[in-house]
Amino acid sequence: MCVSEAVRPRTGGQILVDQLLIHGADRAFCVPGESYLEVLDALHDHRDRITLYNARHEAGAANMAEAHGKLTGQPGIAMVTRGPGACHAAVGVHIAHQDSTPMILLIGQVARDARDREGFQEVDYRAMFAPLAKWVAEIDSAARIPEYLSRAFRTAMSGRPGPVVLSLPEDMLTERAAPADAPPARATRARPTNADAADIAAAMAEAKRPLVIAGGPVWSDDEAAALRAMAEANRLPVAVSFRRQDVMDHRSDAYVGEFGTGVAPALVEAVGRADLLLVLGARLGEITTKSYTTLAAPAPHQTLIHVHADADEIGRVFAPTLGVAGHAPAVPAALAAHALAPEAESGWLEELRAARLADLEPPQTDWPLDLGQAMRILDAALPDDAVVTLDAGNHTGWPQRFLTFGRPGRQLGSTCGSMGYAVPAAVAASLHAPARTVVACVGDGGFMMSGMEIATAVQHGGRPIVLVFSNGSYGTIRMHQEREHPGRVSGTDIANPDFGALATGLGARFARVETTQAFAPALEAAMAADRPTVIELVTDLERISTRTTISALRAGR
Repeated sequence: MCVSEAVRPRTGGQILVDQLLIHGADRAFCVPGESYLEVLDALHDHRDRITLYNARHEAGAANMAEAHGKLTGQPGIAMVTRGPGACHAAVGVHIAHQDSTPMILLIGQVARDARDREGFQEVDYRAMFAPLAKWVAEIDSAARIPEYLSRAFRTAMSGRPGPVVLSLPEDMLTERAAPADAPPARATRARPTNADAADIAAAMAEAKRPLVIAGGPVWSDDEAAALRAMAEANRLPVAVSFRRQDVMDHRSDAYVGEFGTGVAPALVEAVGRADLLLVLGARLGEITTKSYTTLAAPAPHQTLIHVHADADEIGRVFAPTLGVAGHAPAVPAALAAHALAPEAESGWLEELRAARLADLEPPQTDWPLDLGQAMRILDAALPDDAVVTLDAGNHTGWPQRFLTFGRPGRQLGSTCGSMGYAVPAAVAASLHAPARTVVACVGDGGFMMSGMEIATAVQHGGRPIVLVFSNGSYGTIRMHQEREHPGRVSGTDIANPDFGALATGLGARFARVETTQAFAPALEAAMAADRPTVIELVTDLERISTRTTISALRAGR
């Protein structure tokens, strides 16, 4: 009796790649390693169906996979070798965990008969990644690869999304087996019920000063549109959590700002004055709550309605009046039939919107390069579907404050504040949708951590525009330094290379911008280019953030 095609004997590497295809993966990001040669070989047979992008560093590969997960809602796939490769990639797993991003990291492992002997580059990945991933496992049998991959995809996408790590012993990958393939995995998500919607509406019925805080992962364009429609129909002010600005269209009269590192003082004050908070998908973490100070813990004085995919997240810090465990982006559509906050004060929304618009205007400065004005120029030039990626650092205050976000455009930024994220994320976004304009915003410190991934974009046809905010300092830490220890600079100065030589050496175009007037033509040329462009924005360190200067910090202002 002949063996059917579905259960023909295959190597573990072949079985694994077959499962990736079954579950819809069409690309993977890697740094190659000898520990998973069989997977690389099996991918060669399917290079017309799944594209392999070889990054220049495992952190870059992991960040590309994480960014792909953000963009698509499907698990981004990263592949790295054992030991050092896994350690380098851990940063991407941490980002995926805190950002609730679906991702799968596949790690080569020592052969099974070498385990627990401190073999070459051996690491116990279950112990290493246990605090960082939703699930960590090692596949001991090639026959069980379909089972493990099916669970990995489902786990990464379901509930609160997140990263899964699978360890692959190299001899398991050469083992031959004939298991049946698993069916395509689908996310399992609890949806808010009609009763949940009625409870939320009832709790909002008497609100005088309601405020919606939207955030979290996997908002589709339709769900973002439903949020806007709900807010405008009921005159509800909507703010967004840290680096989730594309969830709510900024052009809407209901959008009132972002709870980020540079949150507007008026928005912080509004939280204190609000009598009801409807939190949709946001975790109410440290950044969104200004170090847990904008709400009283554990019992906020406002009526708090918290909707989150993970029931364990509800009440973690702030005890809600009403908690709903479910897919938060589905709530606006579920509330469409209800009148929300009919008793809201006249002028409440208008007041918060006016404060938002006032904060959007760049303050007048006499700096040669006015970053606020430059961001307004960028904002006017970007198409509606542009992707903007953000690194960690004070420089992100300018794009976060002065750019306009909203679907189909996307904002990709690490909510855990990981430097070196923006360039790999922009490379992944540009490779995902080559026709879209993709702009990375990165400081000189962050660029030196991952700027070599521009070579990955050049090799594979991406064309991101990378804005390097160059002030010769680790600016965020310098700001904290000047506030806590004025004038005592320690460890924060950077001696930068010739960014032009570096960029052109990697295969990119380059422009150096020192004045506001020079930015528009440099941007126009970059948007028309058929390869990546690095634009160095030469800024004055004195202007340490969008809201203060070093001189003001030293003066205690």
